[in-house]
Amino acid sequence: MFAVKSNPLLVRSPIVFSDKKHRRNISRSSGRQSVQIQAVISSGDSKTATSPLDSKETNGLVVQHGSGSSDGSNNGEVLEVKAVVTIRKKMKSNIVEDQLEYFINGAGQGIQIQLVSEQIDPVTNNGKRVESYVRGWLPKPSNVPYVVEYSADFTVPTDFGSPAAILITNLRPKEFHLLEIILHGFAEGPVFFPANTWIHSHNDNPQSRIIFKNQAYLPSQTPPGIKDLRLEDLLSIRGSGTHQEKERKSHERIYDYAPYNDLGNPNKEELVRPVLGDPERPYPRRCRTGRPPTRSDPMTETRIEKPHPVYVPRDETFEEIKQATFSAGRLKAVLHNLIPTISASLSRSDIPFKCFSEIDKLYIDGVSLIDEENKGLVDSLLVGKVMKQVLSSGKRLLKYELPAIVKGDKFAWLRDNEFARQALAGVNPVNIELLKEFPICSKLDPTVYGPPESALTKELLEQELGGMSLEKALEEKRLFIIDYHDTLLPFIKKMNSLPERKAYASRTILFITKTGILRPIAIELSLPQTPSSPQNKRVYTQGHDATTDWIWKLAKAHVCSNDAGIHQLVNHWLRTHACMEPYIIASHRQLSPMHPIYKLLHPHMRYTMEINALARQNLINGGGIIEASFSPGKYAMELSSAAYKNMWRFDMESLPADLIRRGMAVEDPSMPYGVKLVIDDYPYAADGLLIWSAIKEWVESYVEHFYSESNSITSDVELQEWWSEIKFKGHHDKSNEPWWPKLDIKEDLSGILTTIIWIASGQHAAINFGQYPFGGYVPNRPTLMRKLIPQENDSDYEKFIRNPQLFFLSSLPTQLQATKVMAVQDTLSTHSPDEEYLGQTNYLHNHWINDNEILKLFGKFSARLEEIEEIINARNKDPSLKSRTGAGVPPYELLLPLSGPGVTGRGIPNSISI
Repeated sequence: MFAVKSNPLLVRSPIVFSDKKHRRNISRSSGRQSVQIQAVISSGDSKTATSPLDSKETNGLVVQHGSGSSDGSNNGEVLEVKAVVTIRKKMKSNIVEDQLEYFINGAGQGIQIQLVSEQIDPVTNNGKRVESYVRGWLPKPSNVPYVVEYSADFTVPTDFGSPAAILITNLRPKEFHLLEIILHGFAEGPVFFPANTWIHSHNDNPQSRIIFKNQAYLPSQTPPGIKDLRLEDLLSIRGSGTHQEKERKSHERIYDYAPYNDLGNPNKEELVRPVLGDPERPYPRRCRTGRPPTRSDPMTETRIEKPHPVYVPRDETFEEIKQATFSAGRLKAVLHNLIPTISASLSRSDIPFKCFSEIDKLYIDGVSLIDEENKGLVDSLLVGKVMKQVLSSGKRLLKYELPAIVKGDKFAWLRDNEFARQALAGVNPVNIELLKEFPICSKLDPTVYGPPESALTKELLEQELGGMSLEKALEEKRLFIIDYHDTLLPFIKKMNSLPERKAYASRTILFITKTGILRPIAIELSLPQTPSSPQNKRVYTQGHDATTDWIWKLAKAHVCSNDAGIHQLVNHWLRTHACMEPYIIASHRQLSPMHPIYKLLHPHMRYTMEINALARQNLINGGGIIEASFSPGKYAMELSSAAYKNMWRFDMESLPADLIRRGMAVEDPSMPYGVKLVIDDYPYAADGLLIWSAIKEWVESYVEHFYSESNSITSDVELQEWWSEIKFKGHHDKSNEPWWPKLDIKEDLSGILTTIIWIASGQHAAINFGQYPFGGYVPNRPTLMRKLIPQENDSDYEKFIRNPQLFFLSSLPTQLQATKVMAVQDTLSTHSPDEEYLGQTNYLHNHWINDNEILKLFGKFSARLEEIEEIINARNKDPSLKSRTGAGVPPYELLLPLSGPGVTGRGIPNSISI
C-alpha cells in the first residue's frame, strides 16, 4: 500500500476517484486547507506521490474534479468548463526558460486554479469550489506576440451556480504576470476575470491569490459565497497594521503609510534633511517600505540608492515597455550630461554659457564631444574603446530636439507679451490671479519680515496704464498678479547663502489691454529686511533705454526662476504626485477590486507610486537633481512642505474652485460649466473646463448608476473607510481641517471623484508635458539665477554695463546645470508607447466590467473627448485668440486628450505615469 498526498500548499475541492481494481480511503479537509488522499494499492508497496493530480490517468488512478457537490446531491450531472488563462511574457524572453515553463504548465505542475461559486456550500459554509490545473497552451494571439494563453479543464456540478472568484496558486519558483482568465462552458456565457497582476510564487507566499470576476458589487451586495474572500483580499494587502514589520520584499503587495523620512542621509552632514510629515512640517504620506532607521537618527529611514529599486507594491511597478522607455530616457540624460560633466571636471569648475550661440549649438550641432585643447586629458580619463567610440561618433545621440517655444520664433522668449502669454498658456498656468485689492500687503509676520506694504504704488502703476486710473483698471478686472512674495521670502536668506544661488521673492503685475493682449507692467523683487533696509524691495518696469531694457530682462528672468521652482515643487510635485499617492494607497486598502469605485479609479492609479518612489530616490532627495538645479537647493522640500501647510486644501483642487479662488472665473449658473472666465482667452482654463466637465458628467452618471438608494453612500462601509483613511492617514497633518468635503450623498461622492480623476489626468498633463517644450530653452525658463540684479554702487555694475549679454548669461544656470534640467525635462515630457489615455480602453482592460449600461456611459465619455479634441483644434486656428495663434506662437495642445509616444506637448494619460 502507498499513500498519495496532495501538495500541502494547495486548496482541494471534493474529488471522486474511479478505479475498478483498487480500493481507496479518502480523507479531506474543508475550506482552503490542504487535503491528504490515501490510496490503497494491491501491490502492498508504500510510496508517496507529490505531483498534482488531474483528470487524466496516473499510475492506474483516474481523478475527476468536482464531479459531485459537497453532499453528493447533484446525481452526477456536470458541466464541462474550460478556462483560458492569459499570461504576459517578457518581450525579450529566454527560449530555454520559455520551453521549460510551457512543459511544466502543460504537464499540470505549474498553476493550480480553484473556481469559487456565488453559492454557499452547506458543508464548508463557504462558496462552493472546484479545482484544476493549467494544462497545455494555446497559440499566441497574433497581434500580441508577448502574450501566451494556457487552458485548464473543469468538470463542474450543475448545481455549482455562477462562478464569482478564482483562487490561483503559482507552484513555480518564479512569479508570472496574469492578464485575465476567461471561463467557457457556463450557461451565462463566457465569464471574465480581469487580473493584470503579478502572481507570486508559493515559495515566497503560500497563500493563493484571489481574482474576482468583472462584476461590480457594493459591499452589501456581495454574493454570500465570496463575502469571506472579499474581506480576506483586503486584509491581505494591509499588512499587520503595525510599524514593526520588516522591510518589504519586492514580491509583496502591502499598502501602508509613512512620512517623507527617506529624503536625506543623516550619516552625511551635507545630506541631513528634516522629516516631512509632522505638525511643524506637514506633508502627505507616501508608501511605507519598512526599511530600518539610520544609525544617526531613528526618525529617518535608511535610503536605497540607484540602481537598486525602492519598494512599491508589486503591481505598481513599471511594465516592460514603460521601464524600457524610462531607462532610455535615463541613458539619454547620461549622454546629454557626459561632456558638460567632463568639462567641469577638467576645468575644476562648472562653465556658464558665454553667448547665445553656445545654447543654440545644443540643438543644431549637438554637444561638442572633444575639445582639441583637452583631447589628451580626455584620452587619459576615458579608457576603453567603446567609450572613445561614443565620444568620437555619438553627436547624434547627444543632440537635443529644438523646444517648441523657439521652434517657430527664436526670439519669442524676449518679448513681454510672450512672458505674459505663458502665464495663461505655458507649463505653469495656475498661479496668475486677479488683482482684487490695492494696496498689496503681505500676510507674513511684520516683526520678522518687515512692513507688509508692497513697494508697488498707485502712482507707479498708473504710469504704465496708458492714462487709465488704477481704480478703473481694478473695477474692470484688467489687472492681474503672480505673487510669490509670501511663499518665498521666508526662504530667501537661506537660499542666497548657498553657493552661486541668488534669488528674490517676486510679485509681477500684469495688465490686459482692450485688444485682449496681456502684458507685464511692473515687477517687485524683495530681499529679507536688514537693519539698513527694513523694506528691501525694488520695483522694475519696462525699459526705455539700453540699460533699463537689460535690467528689465534680468527682472523677468528672476520671475521665471521663481515660477520654475514653484511650478516644480508645489504645483507639479506636491499638488499632483505627492497628494495623489494617499488616494491610491487608501483605494487599495479599503476598496475591494469588486467595488464600483475601485473599478472607476483603477486606471487613474497606474504607475504613480513607482514614479514617486523613483523621484524620492533621484529627484527630490537630498543632493538630487531638484536641489542641484533649482533655486531653493537643499531647502526645496521644506518650501514644498510650507506650501502644503499654508495653501493646500482638497476642496480648492477642483478646477472651477481653483479658478474662482484665484479670481480668474466667477460663478455663473447660466454658463455650461457653472463659471465664467474673466479672461476668455485663457487656454488652460478654457480647455481645462471642457475636460473637467466631461469627467464630471461621466462620474456623475457612474455614481448615479450604482448608488440608487437614498442611504447607499452612508451605508457603504468600504467607501466611508476609504474617505476616512484619506483624511486621517493619507493627509494626517490636515485631518482636522474644516474644509474636507462630507461624504453623505451622491453629489458629495461625485465631486470628490471628479477632483481626484482631474488631478491624475488633466491637471497633471497640463503642468507636466510642457516641461521640455517651454523649459528646454534655458533663457525662457531658468530654474535658478546665480546673480542679483546689479545696482549702480555694486562692483558688478561696471561688468554689466560693459557687456550686458554676458552678464545676463552668467546669471543663468551653468552648462552642467542647464543640461541636467533639460535632460530631466525631456524624460518627464515623454509619453511611453504603452500609455493609456483618458477615455480609452485597450487590450488589457477591455473586460474591466460586465455592466452594459456602464459601458454605454463610458462610450459616451469617449465620444465627448473626441469632440473636445476637435473643439481645441478649432480654437488653435482662431486668429482672434492671441494666446493660441499668431506669428511663431505655438498652439496650446497640452489638453488635447490623445498623443503618440515621445515628447509631443499634448495628450492626457489616465494617470500620473511620469
